[in-house]
Amino acid sequence: FNHKMNMMLYLSFPVAMFWISNQAEYFEEYVVKRKVSILLQLEMEKELEDFKERMRKKREERLLQMAKE
Repeated sequence: FNHKMNMMLYLSFPVAMFWISNQAEYFEEYVVKRKVSILLQLEMEKELEDFKERMRKKREERLLQMAKE
């Protein structure tokens, strides 16, 4: 009896995991939230890089202005 239960568990567990992993509605919300999070993070990084570039240009202009005077 115990051997039959073990075999049933060994065979049904992978099948159940495969079935669960293929149920898109279980993971859809997580995937959408994760994608939005990644896009926001990339957008923030781009804004930070743009800000750094603007500050570098202002500093260079200030240094050029000081050198001309």
